[in-house]
Amino acid sequence: MGAEKDKKETQEGSESRLPGDPMAIRWAEKYHDTLEKYWNRLPNFVGTFIASVAVFILGSTVRGEWLHILVHFLRAFRHEDPSNATTNTPSNSSSLLFGIDLADYRLQGVGFYWIAATTISYVLYLGIGGFLHWYYYVRQRDRAEEWKCQPKKFMSPELERHEILLGSFSLLLGSTMSAIIACYIMNGGWTTIYYNVNDYGWLWYFLSWPVVFVWQDYLTYWHHRMYHLPSLYKHFHKLHHKYKQPTAFSVTAIHPIEFLHMQGVLVSPMVLFPVHWTVFVTILMYLYYHGIIDHSGINFKAYWWQPWQPDCIFHDNHHQYFHVNFGFNCALWDKIHGTHRQKDKVYREDIFYGQGKDITDCTRSELTKEMEERESENVLAYRGRDLRDDQVKAVKKVLS
Repeated sequence: MGAEKDKKETQEGSESRLPGDPMAIRWAEKYHDTLEKYWNRLPNFVGTFIASVAVFILGSTVRGEWLHILVHFLRAFRHEDPSNATTNTPSNSSSLLFGIDLADYRLQGVGFYWIAATTISYVLYLGIGGFLHWYYYVRQRDRAEEWKCQPKKFMSPELERHEILLGSFSLLLGSTMSAIIACYIMNGGWTTIYYNVNDYGWLWYFLSWPVVFVWQDYLTYWHHRMYHLPSLYKHFHKLHHKYKQPTAFSVTAIHPIEFLHMQGVLVSPMVLFPVHWTVFVTILMYLYYHGIIDHSGINFKAYWWQPWQPDCIFHDNHHQYFHVNFGFNCALWDKIHGTHRQKDKVYREDIFYGQGKDITDCTRSELTKEMEERESENVLAYRGRDLRDDQVKAVKKVLS
């Protein structure tokens, strides 16, 4: 009966999709046969490599971060004092906007930066994002148990559309913020970013890598946890949690105010303490890349050289169980503060503060629903079947 229901929902979802709707990224489905025809001619390792590169490009550049990279690269190799820099924008760019002289704020030519940032962002968001949607969610939909964190559950077409529309608006805000910052820096605006290692020495250069990473990630943990307080969650963050089975597009599908707040957290090092430009842009790309990975819904695993980085299932659990696993690129913060998911606790949208509810205090109805959630997870998303099975056994023991 359950299988028939799932099949019916899938068919209804397929019928309700609009193949000509670009905001629902249906171009990938519309041209599925053509894409599949040429894709099958590629060796498997080539296809996997292309998909991996696509994820990296989307994650590290989609919100206009490529402008940060380009601007800092140009600043580093122009061999001049940033405080004495002059504009490097098109000569026909007006410095007046609504009667305000943009040159007074080192923002002359900001329109050029904004057009470049938003254009590239949307091309990548809908282009590469659409490709990844096709590669996993269309091409391998019938084999979801091989790659999806929640293989039995997919977002409805309506939620997918909502996700793309909201994500597109937030993308506009992110690209605008990146354009303003990039323009300001290129015109010699003040920041704590420096370009010559000798300014602060090699010791600080190497120390600044973990310092910047820890600062951004720990601050992000508290920023995220703060938005899970009842009032802020209800008015802001709940919007992001409409996507219980997140996809790569979920990463920007956030309330605009929260989105700008998060952007501010991530760029905060450039106004707080000295940071070399290579450190800043590399870590920024790393954070945005894993933002895509964490929201992809795909059972990506951290590499051997990332002992601090949790696997994709960590944040997927956050979307599935709501108020738990608040960290992003380091699971340590949740373990320190007791907000990591534990097998003897139940987590739901109405149970706040990341502590969960002890399974021995739950009703049989609550435990039955919890069992359904745990059994819907993909054992392949964990490092060993036992980790998922232990979660299920913990509930079964109380139910029996």
